[in-house]
This record gives sequence, structure tokens and C-alpha cells, in this order.
Amino acid sequence: MSGIARILKAQGHEVTGSDRGHTQFTDRVEEDGITVYYGHSAEQAKDADLIVYSAAIKPDNPERAYGREHGIPELERSVALGQLSARFHHVVAVAGCHGKTTITSMLAFVNEAANLDATVHVGGYMNLLGGGVRLGRSDLFITEACEYVESFLTLKPTVAIINNIDNDHLDYYGDIEHIVDAFRRFIALVPEDGKVLCCTDDAYVRDLLPELGDNAETYGLNRGDYHAGDIRYDALGSPSFDLYDHGEVLGRVQLHVPGRHNVINAIATWAAAKQCGVAFEAYADALERFRNTSRRFELLGEKNGVKVFHDYGHHPNEIKETLAAATHVPHNRIFCVFQCNSYTRARTLFTENVTCFADADEVLVPDIYPGREVDTGIVHARDMVAGINASTHNAVYLGTFEAIAAYLDEHAAPGDIVITVGSGDVYRQSQKLL
Repeated sequence: MSGIARILKAQGHEVTGSDRGHTQFTDRVEEDGITVYYGHSAEQAKDADLIVYSAAIKPDNPERAYGREHGIPELERSVALGQLSARFHHVVAVAGCHGKTTITSMLAFVNEAANLDATVHVGGYMNLLGGGVRLGRSDLFITEACEYVESFLTLKPTVAIINNIDNDHLDYYGDIEHIVDAFRRFIALVPEDGKVLCCTDDAYVRDLLPELGDNAETYGLNRGDYHAGDIRYDALGSPSFDLYDHGEVLGRVQLHVPGRHNVINAIATWAAAKQCGVAFEAYADALERFRNTSRRFELLGEKNGVKVFHDYGHHPNEIKETLAAATHVPHNRIFCVFQCNSYTRARTLFTENVTCFADADEVLVPDIYPGREVDTGIVHARDMVAGINASTHNAVYLGTFEAIAAYLDEHAAPGDIVITVGSGDVYRQSQKLL
């Protein structure tokens, strides 16, 4: 929302906003001269010509209710973003159930190194951007393309990245077939003279390839038109690799973000950057300077010789990659604190065949964060602990973050690392561990 507000302001519109409290995003839009109201009231919408709202804002919100009563049109956030994308001639849309924020952020660094002067819209907070958006003057728009509630179907991409397809957001989609179909419709938005960049490491993406035409190219860890070779990890777990482009080695790429999934993210970044005319040297320089965005394997601090990291990952495949990356960071033991942010996700993904925590020595599980849902009693965090222990026998239910902090004070030793994962309020709660 803050990114859309800043883009609209830069395009000459008068913009105001409302939120329930101060955040780094509200601070940034206020720096741009946008008035932000804290709390919601009808009075704040009385002079509006248009109301843009996020999926979290329900119809009974006083500002939305006032708008309906007085004939003020309104747009859901994703629709507004789609209309904004139509104002640009070239649109790079980064889609996938995992990795899209990192790839878009990497492209933001490439944009600066190559002087593309693009407008960039990221779903996280980037220090480079001072928020989640960069306001450019060229005809290039680089944006995340979020699949939740089919939001990405409002965009007008000329280059689309499909990083992966997974069984996430089942509270909306119901099953994987409907998720795949949404991505199929997203791909269909790309014009014939556009480009679709597909990760062949993902089985669902691979299955879509026969349906695509000559405008499709592939990438992957060790296969595809773009892939890596001779992957090595340094003492901090950061990988370097040779980048292959259609069989030719372009050069060596050094990353300072951990994990093989970031190698794939970096390859996807090159595949898109090449479509924008970026030279390999500018790309390699940008990625060597790239550091993780907020909530992506972010070091929060250290207590008693124990480093505490946080990662936004909340799907089994994301958690598996995060913990695999952690194994390359010097450590004695790995404690993983996992807060599930949805009862639906807990029941469908974390009660049976839960193997994603195998790289952790101990998994500490607090109560489920409700997110958009209501607790009906159908599942409890103890059920997730049982599901994890059926596979890896390393989980403990502790209920609250206060209890987890006390447990770590007693059991964690200097040289151990703690990784908190999840997309609920675990990021804020993690401060209690420090």
C-alpha cells in the first residue's frame, strides 16, 4: 500500500492514507509529503475521489462505508497496482510462491548498478529503497506479482518470472490444481512478443512448459537456458557460482546471502535483467553488494553468544530451504522457532509427513497465530508438534514466546544459532528472545 501511495504521489495525485499505527512504511510515505491518519474514521475519506484498500480492510471499515454512501469509487490494492502497471511500456513481474521478494529486491540492486531508472515495487522493506518502492523516470516497471487471491491477474507483464508453484494459500484456492490454473492464466497475460522465464527445478512449472510458445526460457540450479556451475560456500555460508547463459560461462557471481535457493533467485534475476539489456558486469557487481531484505534470513541480534535470525518462510519448502541455508552458517546447534500463522495451513501442511525441520536440532513451537482466521478448535499447535515428531522427533510445544525465551536461556549455549520462522507476529515476538 505504501508503494502504491508513493507512486501515485509521484505521478501528480494528492494522496492521503490511514493505518492503525506507526510503521517504517508510514514513516516513509510521510517523508514524501503524504498525510497519514492513525486510526480509521469516515471524516478522513470525505474529500477523496478514489479509495484504495488492502485485502485486510473489510467493507465495514468506516472510510469504505463512507465511500459507498457517497458514491466514491474504490479499488482493491492489487487492482490499483494492475492499473498502475498498465501505464508502463515494459513490466517485469516476478511471480512464484517463494522467492519473489528476494528476486525483485535483487533486480532493484541491478536497476541501480545498470542505471535503468526503473520504478520498482517490492513486497518488503529495502534499505536501498528506503521502503518498498523506487520511483523512476523510465518506461520500465519492476514489481512483485503476488498469487494470493489471484492478485497478480490484474498486472500487465511483458516479462514474467515463474519461480515456483506450491500448495500455499489453500484457504483461498482449496487445492494445488486451482493454484496451477491461476499461474497458467497469469502466464497468458504475457504478449507474444514478451518473455516468460520458468524455473525448471519446480515440477509444476516444468509441467506448464509444453503449453508455452517460443517466448519461454528456462532457468534452474544446474539445468535450463540459464543455470549455475561450480557452486561453493564461504565460511559464512554465502555461495558463489559460475553463471551459464545458453551454454556460455559469463563469469563468476559472489553472493552475500546464504543458501542454494538464493543461487536460483540470482539466476532468475539474470534471466530478467538480460531482457532489460543489462550487462553481466553490472549484474555481478549488484549481486555482490546485495544483502537480504528485512525478514529474509535477517540477523536480529545476539544474546549470551547465541545468534538469533529471522526468516519470513512459512511454507514447508521455504522452511526446508532456510534451514538448509543455516547449515552453512558456523554453528554448534540449530534451534528453530516456528510460529504457524494460519489454522488452515497448520492443519493441511504441518500435521502429517512434516519433514522440513530435519536440519534443526530442536524445533520450538508456540501457539498458532490466527491471521485472517478464527480458532474453531480443529487444530492445535500440539498437533503440529506430533506431526513433526512423527518424522524427525525434534519438536517441543512451548505455547508462548516468553516460555521459548526461558527455554533457550536454559538450553542454548554459545555458538548455537536460533532461527525464528513464520509470517505472523513472530518477527515482533522474536525480540523477546533477545
